[in-house]
Amino acid sequence: IIRKHSGSRRPSSWREDKITCSREEAQHHLRGLRSQLLSLSSTQVTHKFQELARVHSDCGSAKKGGDLGLFGRGRMQKAFEEASFALQVDELSDVISTDSGEHIILRIR
Repeated sequence: IIRKHSGSRRPSSWREDKITCSREEAQHHLRGLRSQLLSLSSTQVTHKFQELARVHSDCGSAKKGGDLGLFGRGRMQKAFEEASFALQVDELSDVISTDSGEHIILRIR
């Protein structure tokens, strides 16, 4: 799930033509979503993540529940890639910052 902010390299998305929230507001929003996910049993997290992504993510992958598919090293921004590959299957990341915006990542495979 990505939340873009006014300082993102492309501060627009399928949800909003012009994103005006601050980086701090985007981080706060994602921390709230992350808290919701952490309160669930492990069997409920993936389904809820998909629901939240469809509503809250600024990425085109929102339509697929936030699923980016399989990707290898060198395909994503460094901080996102490092966080993704450090996660265990079914593990949820902290909020990650990249030039694109603020992210939370759930590794499913």
